[in-house]
Amino acid sequence: MLTLEAFDVVVEDRQILRNIHLSIKPGETHVLFGPNGHGKSTLLNALMGFPRYQVAGHCWFKGLDITSLPVHERARAGIGLMFQRPPTIRGLTMREILKLCAADGVPVEDLAAELRLETFLDRDVNDGFSGGELKRAELLQLLVQRPNLALIDEPESGVDLENIGLIGRAINELLGRREPRPADAECRLKQAQRNAGLIITHTGHILNYVEADVGHVLYEGRLACTGNPREILSFIQKNGYGECVRCLNHQPEERSRVDA
Repeated sequence: MLTLEAFDVVVEDRQILRNIHLSIKPGETHVLFGPNGHGKSTLLNALMGFPRYQVAGHCWFKGLDITSLPVHERARAGIGLMFQRPPTIRGLTMREILKLCAADGVPVEDLAAELRLETFLDRDVNDGFSGGELKRAELLQLLVQRPNLALIDEPESGVDLENIGLIGRAINELLGRREPRPADAECRLKQAQRNAGLIITHTGHILNYVEADVGHVLYEGRLACTGNPREILSFIQKNGYGECVRCLNHQPEERSRVDA
């Protein structure tokens, strides 16, 4: 689904990411850990193709080299992004933006109701939204777009306990990972296929709601290690990021344990 080869990213003459090699298979969900300021959001924004991110190396999506493609062509190809801090867009309503990015036949109003956003459809995009409302609005835009690869930036950030469960369920719907339930035939969020995802998390709380297949640690602009997401999270919680990277890079037996 996605392959990065020797992927470097420079922003305003400062190199943020160095020699990133990453492969996400169709239907896989990967989670990206790392301290603040070490390049996690930069990676997602560069994958989306925002022009301020100057890249080197190669980015392949569904067999196509998209390294030089603009944002709108990547979106049309099937990549969607959930911002950590989405902008306010006055003069454009939620209903209008959802219709602009919705795939054919998507029931926009029904999806809004599933995310408790039906009363927000005629409000300007993100204008006066709370933290939880912002996250749900971002997820609603992804759900109507139905991307093959969802890039999700810190979905649990600024979200209260009541909303985190709803957001977790919506992400599972987006990725096609929802557990079967009796009301499946009536569920408006149901996806016909399992989609791929790359989720940034600083705290790891989203793993209580979304099952990830592979975990990575991004540290000082490099992918420091890869392995079982819950094992990596547990190690970070006990020892911190620096010790995690040092241990995994210099103790083969510990790296093998985490990779298992």
